[in-house]
Amino acid sequence: MRRKSIIGYILSISILLLPAAVFADADEAAVEASAKYDEVAVSKLISKTNVLDLRAKSAVLMDAASGKILNEKNSHEKLAIASVTKVMSMLLVMEAVDSGRLSFEDRVSVSDYAAGMGGSQAYLEAGEEFAVSEMMKALAIHSSNDVTVALAEKVSGSEEAFVADMNRRAEELGMKDTRFLDCTGLNDDGYSSANDVAIMSRELVTRHPKVLKFTGTWQDTFRNGTFRLDNTNKLIRYYADTDGLKTGFTNKAGFNLSATTRRNNLRLISVVLGEPDSNTRFAEARKLLDYGFANYEMVSMDKKGELVGNINVKKGTKLQVTAAYGNDTSVLVAKGEKGKIEKEVKLVPELTAPILKDQKVGEIIYKIDSVEVGRYDLVANEAIGKVSFTKLFAKLFIRWFSVGRA
Repeated sequence: MRRKSIIGYILSISILLLPAAVFADADEAAVEASAKYDEVAVSKLISKTNVLDLRAKSAVLMDAASGKILNEKNSHEKLAIASVTKVMSMLLVMEAVDSGRLSFEDRVSVSDYAAGMGGSQAYLEAGEEFAVSEMMKALAIHSSNDVTVALAEKVSGSEEAFVADMNRRAEELGMKDTRFLDCTGLNDDGYSSANDVAIMSRELVTRHPKVLKFTGTWQDTFRNGTFRLDNTNKLIRYYADTDGLKTGFTNKAGFNLSATTRRNNLRLISVVLGEPDSNTRFAEARKLLDYGFANYEMVSMDKKGELVGNINVKKGTKLQVTAAYGNDTSVLVAKGEKGKIEKEVKLVPELTAPILKDQKVGEIIYKIDSVEVGRYDLVANEAIGKVSFTKLFAKLFIRWFSVGRA
């Protein structure tokens, strides 16, 4: 009896000494799994919600194409973001895939360390192997911590090295309110802001749109159909045209969400952090998206390859090169202002050969009431080589001879 009491006492002390992060994410796994989306409750919350008076501690509505902030609340407040951290983890994995350093078919071997992750998980066992694409499903849909760590080790060699890469990438993107301590969000001492979450979300969905086939999936399976994956982002099912991105919860962080929706060529990113409950999280994210789609539109302007004007070329095989639009162009405007858009073309005054095809030679600037609303590169529509000394001398000689005879 005395021995059992001692063992019980030791176990109690051991539990108290376990890292708080373990309990934080254990809560996340249970809470996200049990959080039922109540459409009636969400609709009532939306009807009562004022986008200028959100319950979220921090929030942002961003246009994905331009990065323009359309609405915000305390957008630079540093907060714990729980599993929304995995937006950056997905970004680094997708960068590795799209750069060719990794492929979706590559196999990932599970380490003892990865298999030991708590909280939301796919119950990986050390030594198991899965394709990168299979693991991305479990990361994006189910928020699996063990899978996230296994992918981190595959990309950077260790979670520690991967986290260093996460922070380096955050700095490159201008995320000044962020410090990552792990790749999962288990550690509540890491932090970010709604503004920074929107920045990394934008980078992920605009530069690596293939990720949306994972984040936009409502239900799937893992391990040959034996493990069901349910998306914790209920807007995937209940808010039309939503195809991402990531939820997160801990007791310290509250309920968090980075959501992205695309309608009529306009993609918006809605971020809410520190919400009091799950339904309020989804209601306020939806309210921001509703506000954006109701008040703004993306206007298509000019097509890639359309010609703009000519630029004189020195020492080239041709005397002029034609400037063209380098990409299709579009402009975000408030609804009702489409007819006010004006163009300003800025070309370099002169170029010296050689000139590369698609070399930048100017800019097109779109304005409304003299305020810039969009800017795109103009490029050379062809390559022009540098004329040789012999040909240049011959040209000068012919020109001189012609003038002399005249």
